[in-house]
Amino acid sequence: MAKTDGDEPLTGERLVKEVCRLVRAARKHWDAHENLACRRERDRALELYATLTKGQKAEIPRVLLIWLRYRSEKYFGESRTPPDRTGAS
Repeated sequence: MAKTDGDEPLTGERLVKEVCRLVRAARKHWDAHENLACRRERDRALELYATLTKGQKAEIPRVLLIWLRYRSEKYFGESRTPPDRTGAS
């Protein structure tokens, strides 16, 4: 069976582009109030972001990086208030 692009680990410029794509997808889900999808894309972006070198991290547009860090800490971090699961408004 031949390898496809999806089977190869991302490296270099492709890895940076994928992190940017995932952050943009998370922002899109956030704007649409799709929290589960936003969390999934954000988690994927953070996972790949952690593998970037210092030089690659510098290539991420500042606006995406700020959004990723801000949303990660404020809305998804350990210190956040948990969602109300009772259904009361």
